[in-house]
Amino acid sequence: MDNNIVGLTEKEVIENRKKYGSNNLTKKKKDSFLKLFIEALGDPMIKILLVALGIKTIFLIKDFDWYETVGIVIAILIASLISTISEYGSEKAFEKLQEESSKIKCRVKRDGIIKEINIEEVVTNDIVVLSSGDRIPADGIIIDGELSVDESSINGETKEQYKYAVKDMKSKPGRKNIVFRGTVVYSKEALMLVEKVVENTFYGNLAKEIQEKQPDSPLKIRLSKLASLISKIGYVASFLVAFSYLFSEIIIDNKFNIKLIMEIVTNFPLLLKYILHALTLAVTIIVVCVPEGLPMMITLVLSSNMKRMLKNNVLVRKLVGIETAGNINILFTDKTGTLTKGKLEVVEFLSGNLKSYKSEDDLKKDKVLHEIVKTSFIYNNASSYGANNEVLGGNITDRALLEFIKTTPKKVKKISSIPFDSKYKYSITTIDDGKRINLIKGAPEVLLEHVNGFYDENGKKKVLLNKELLRKKIKENTNNGIRVLLLATSEISFNPTNFHNLTLVGLVCIKDEVRKEAIEGLELVQNASIQTVMITGDNKDTALAIGKEAGLIKSQKDLVITSEELNKMSDEEVKKIIPNLKIVARSLPQDKSRLVKIAEELDYVVGMTGDGVNDAPALKKANVGFAMGSGTEVSKEAADIVILDDNFLSIAKAILYGRTIFKSIRKFIIFQLTVNLCAVCLSIIGPFIGVETPVTVIQMLWINMVMDTLAGLAFSFEPPLKEYMNEKPKGKNESIINAYMIHEILFTGLYSALLCILFLKLPFFNNFFRPDPNNSYFMTAFFGLFIFIAIFNSFNARTHRINLLSNITKNKIFIYIIIFIAIIQMILIYYGGELFRTSGLTITEFLIMLLLSFSVIPVDWIRKLYLRKKGIKIGV
Repeated sequence: MDNNIVGLTEKEVIENRKKYGSNNLTKKKKDSFLKLFIEALGDPMIKILLVALGIKTIFLIKDFDWYETVGIVIAILIASLISTISEYGSEKAFEKLQEESSKIKCRVKRDGIIKEINIEEVVTNDIVVLSSGDRIPADGIIIDGELSVDESSINGETKEQYKYAVKDMKSKPGRKNIVFRGTVVYSKEALMLVEKVVENTFYGNLAKEIQEKQPDSPLKIRLSKLASLISKIGYVASFLVAFSYLFSEIIIDNKFNIKLIMEIVTNFPLLLKYILHALTLAVTIIVVCVPEGLPMMITLVLSSNMKRMLKNNVLVRKLVGIETAGNINILFTDKTGTLTKGKLEVVEFLSGNLKSYKSEDDLKKDKVLHEIVKTSFIYNNASSYGANNEVLGGNITDRALLEFIKTTPKKVKKISSIPFDSKYKYSITTIDDGKRINLIKGAPEVLLEHVNGFYDENGKKKVLLNKELLRKKIKENTNNGIRVLLLATSEISFNPTNFHNLTLVGLVCIKDEVRKEAIEGLELVQNASIQTVMITGDNKDTALAIGKEAGLIKSQKDLVITSEELNKMSDEEVKKIIPNLKIVARSLPQDKSRLVKIAEELDYVVGMTGDGVNDAPALKKANVGFAMGSGTEVSKEAADIVILDDNFLSIAKAILYGRTIFKSIRKFIIFQLTVNLCAVCLSIIGPFIGVETPVTVIQMLWINMVMDTLAGLAFSFEPPLKEYMNEKPKGKNESIINAYMIHEILFTGLYSALLCILFLKLPFFNNFFRPDPNNSYFMTAFFGLFIFIAIFNSFNARTHRINLLSNITKNKIFIYIIIFIAIIQMILIYYGGELFRTSGLTITEFLIMLLLSFSVIPVDWIRKLYLRKKGIKIGV
């Protein structure tokens, strides 16, 4: 390298930092805890609770039933706080994950001395010293030396790019001499002149682009619709109650006597009293209709599953991202490192007569040939062995060759080398092994025509060579996604652009193996009716071969296109082919963003994977962005979920958890709306049958705790069952409440209400309990009946199966909470006293009450059997 280049002085560094800015990437401002809390209050269901709270405070201030008000306040605070704490904690975990990226060092030349500094300290016009393994800290041009650079994080291409110095410092930078921030040096050394820092770099521009707003999650859309539906039901029910009360008081009680009716109507103070009471009843119905436990339960189920997913290498950055993952119906995925191992391996060596060697141990059986191959692998290579035979430096191809060789190389003198150049497609190293030998390694299509002999198994040169057979074998390998290199030797001096008389050492077959777990994950995703599209920088043949091996390509209808073909199509033409699209080969960064946009226009719920800077905009635009743990900080910042082990199977697990969460939410909705319906019916019908307060204020506080907090916890830990991956994804516009849920809520809710009303009004039931002046035994039994109906209904809501205990041991929290509720209820029955208006029941009385409440289970069995007989789809 040129030692005459001295670099900037410290004074120039300060001036340039002021003039052009620092190299510190402006991170997206993190939301404060308070801001996240305020955003949590914007949840559709919490808005309804806030409205209900306001109505109660304004209209019912005179007759303030504090237990309901306290319940609503607690529900709002718990749901909002849990959501805020979970998301805030998730961001902290993410920041910790990103800390390493800020510790990257680089070397610069200043005042003629090489100094090591943090990349944030680099300024415009700095001279950066680059060598193998360095991450390039800014955009700039090579002014001395040459490099092999991995630009996959920028352009998605796995093939490294060769960069060399410009001859004229004033010449315009071009493809061959400009390097970009975030890319990695594979081999060789060079000096770079920094032209752009952070905000103006290619990397920085993409970081800005990910600040755009993300589309609303399917869960948020569904909850908004549910909130609207519940509001309408509440308003209709409240109007009916108010109208029924006024009709009963003014018309029925006056036996339709017009004169008496007119007296009330014209008595304004009396009429106002009736109207205010009717309004009170109406507001009570609205409040009873609101499932205040739902927001808290949703937050609980999201946060609890977030922790479980972290154990499966899935870091969730945004809570709703988990549930949205379960709704994905199209997934755009990278190949390298996600479907494949992301590491090249030598899978086979073929001699000149096509004898196959799967490992070095196989090759050792032919000792002389083994030595020739080993010499070629080790000395015509930019990589080298470090301590403990660790392979260091070079590109992924060179490292794969060295990792194939496990034995110690013999000592030979290395005379000269010409590194690989994409222009010539080969590299040459000249050694002295007793005589001068040139070792050649490169593309078969370039070198094979210059070969006129080969080494046999004994290391002897043979002249006869079937080139057509070799070409056929090479074609067969490339069609199977295997890259082929040709190794040869020559003993004569030659011009690199014009040489001949090469002796073939053999063909090296290299492959980025498909992960076994990825095949399993892809099968799970396909069984879930999720269309998977592989986006790769590989050529069409290689991409097709990988697609077939991974199980992505299964029929003639499956479409494989190149980026060039894609970009010739209009958006309308792309929309027509998307349902059959499986692979996009030779992809460009902008292809991902375009495909996401088009898929979302078709109403798909879109998942996108990525690891590079160029992937960030698409990750941000997608409904769910999956960043790879080994990826760039910009891609992780843009994503909803980070896959820590870069494994496609982990993506499949994230989808399974998403589906589990949605089902858990639906199960809880069934449970709570069933209880709510029962309570609403009692509130509407109770006053007309002489039952004003079947439960006391204190009893209602315990009932609310059972319905909301405890039930929310119980349903939050439902297990992820593999069977969920055999279902089709839910449509973006599908209601959160489906027909099956409505059927169960109405049927079981109305039966529960009827059972409660009959229990309260029929002497038949009263006769089972001891008489007393305050009717306390009977009302204690009713209190127990209501709670145990809820307990048994929780089993009905948990599963659509007849076997209510199916998979119950996988949710131990559910078991513990149900046992806890039952024990506390028994304590309240026997020791609640005046506070809870309870008197201890006899064993017979308790068993009768328990048997009546248990009846909701066989009644629900009848419903389930009826639906099955009719062939109606059951389940959430």
